[in-house]
Amino acid sequence: MWKIHFIHRIVANFICKIGRLKWAMLLVATLAILLASGCGPSPSDVGPGTATPPSKVVQTPLTQSSPTLRASAVPSTFDDFLEEAFFAQITRDPELISELGLAQAFGMDNSQLTNVSDAFQLETYQLLQAQLDTLHSYDRALLTTDQQLSYDLFEWYLDDLLRGQEWRFYDYPVNQTLGIQNILIEFMTDRHPVRDLQGAQDYIHRLEQFTTKFDQLIEWLKIQEAQGIIPPKFVIQRVLSQLNWYLSQDPEETALYSALEERVLPNSSINPEQGSVLFNDALRAIEEHVLPAYRDLRTYFKHLEDIADTEDGFWKHPGGDAAYAYWLRHHTTLDMTAEEIHQLGLQEIDRIQIEIEALLSELDISGDSLGKKMHQVGLQSGMMPLYTDDDHQAVVDEYQALIDHADRNLSDLFDIRPKVGVEVVPFEAPNAPGAYYVSPALDGSRPGMFYVNLTGSGVPRYGMPTLAYHEAIPGHHFQIAIQQELADIPTFRTGINYTAYAEGWALYAEYLAWEAGFYADDPYGNLGRLQSELFRAVRLVVDTGIHAMGWSREQAIDYMVENVGYPEALVTVEIERYIVMPGQATAYKVGMLKILELRQRVMQALGDDFDIREFHNLLLANGAMPLEILERVVDDYIESNG
Repeated sequence: MWKIHFIHRIVANFICKIGRLKWAMLLVATLAILLASGCGPSPSDVGPGTATPPSKVVQTPLTQSSPTLRASAVPSTFDDFLEEAFFAQITRDPELISELGLAQAFGMDNSQLTNVSDAFQLETYQLLQAQLDTLHSYDRALLTTDQQLSYDLFEWYLDDLLRGQEWRFYDYPVNQTLGIQNILIEFMTDRHPVRDLQGAQDYIHRLEQFTTKFDQLIEWLKIQEAQGIIPPKFVIQRVLSQLNWYLSQDPEETALYSALEERVLPNSSINPEQGSVLFNDALRAIEEHVLPAYRDLRTYFKHLEDIADTEDGFWKHPGGDAAYAYWLRHHTTLDMTAEEIHQLGLQEIDRIQIEIEALLSELDISGDSLGKKMHQVGLQSGMMPLYTDDDHQAVVDEYQALIDHADRNLSDLFDIRPKVGVEVVPFEAPNAPGAYYVSPALDGSRPGMFYVNLTGSGVPRYGMPTLAYHEAIPGHHFQIAIQQELADIPTFRTGINYTAYAEGWALYAEYLAWEAGFYADDPYGNLGRLQSELFRAVRLVVDTGIHAMGWSREQAIDYMVENVGYPEALVTVEIERYIVMPGQATAYKVGMLKILELRQRVMQALGDDFDIREFHNLLLANGAMPLEILERVVDDYIESNG
């Protein structure tokens, strides 16, 4: 599983990121966690109550299994159970704990990498099953209305993860986009905390664990290979290219070393003598543990290259159709077949292309392909891509201006806002997503982060507003940061995200910006919005085409180029992402359409009493949820207010 922020996620984003999926720990959609200790009324038999984190958590070394996963006695209250269960899950992922700034709160440190062995994953499944059994020991009928919602949400979440046990090897954790070999470096350089000498020493201790972690990873990949599940050849070749680049650097040239230097040298709490020792230790760890780990992974991938084929879809694997069906349900949180999603995409493509052609005609733009017409949009509007080596700060400033404008002009649509801001962060990485969002650290040390990839030509300027609204405000940042700050619901509801909900909200946010008039004087930006929506509709067709209908990578690339009008180089990166992340790309449009459907249902039921701010509160103030449960929540709202 990949990580979004999807992800986000993809990212979705997950990413969206979406948001960011933790492959190793099965916390498939955990983007952010909010501690609930001390919040809420006193516990009662079945009434609201909160549990504080344990005063000290014994961390599991990377090389060992956890000391015990036996189900403990049923907690005294239902709310206590939800807190303890979720804490038990996230403390098995020390990288996530560090990323969220929660180590001190849980009595942990920041010195361990997360175990990625299959044995550890199987233990996690045992924990999840024990938690589901305990959940079912509570009489749902005796719970309050809000507790019943929490019951249903936690049940769906646990059941979904447990369904995935059968298909856990139907994944490409090492891939060319957000593979673990890339994510781990980004985690170390961007999000491992180095605020003092201890943080720097923990950083080095984690570098020393690269060998063990990669040994676990390669063992997992060998089990996968034995089951006949091997990535397509192009994926392996892309990964080998990345690994060759990593291994071409001297230790002191690596990002892992320079990131430590950049944080230690200006730190007044670390004296020069201590710094010298740290740098020597870091070089030794990189030479003895990091680079050998990447060499071992490269050796294994050279072996895979010799036996891999050029078929791209999941259909080629034993049981691949059923595995893909799982991923579709996991990401869309609806029971839709590949054929249903494919046909939905075709319908949406026709509708959106009609809107685009009408606007192009108004602007007197013509051409024999959508790509050529959109090229004319860039020329006519004076908004050709501006990402060059000389204007990175200009890009950051323009994105920030778009975000600030949106933030100032949403009072008619929202009456809740995140308390923490969002920062635009430029980066350069070929074959990586164009942009993604990372949620704020819960200890207040870091705001939300809107990463923008400045590699190559980047995003045309007419596409920048839509990207800003999707990733930042009112998109991912609004949804995820608000969710983190919710204090009167169980912790897991502030921390678990779902691809269709998170990415559906972010795509809905693009549409909402158009409704709010943000494009009133910018027809070219509106074309960028429509092209972005068309892009998500085409994803429904190509993802299902690749994984369920036997489409080749080249066929999918040609289809997207023709129907979206993006350059082939950009489309190639996208299609290759869908191949290694089956089903994720379908969640965006499915989620957006469901949110719009539910909004229309409320508007028709309430008539003049409809308040869009109240509707947004209904969606945002309850935390993320699967779409099938969200639909029930909206129907209950209509019944209560109709």
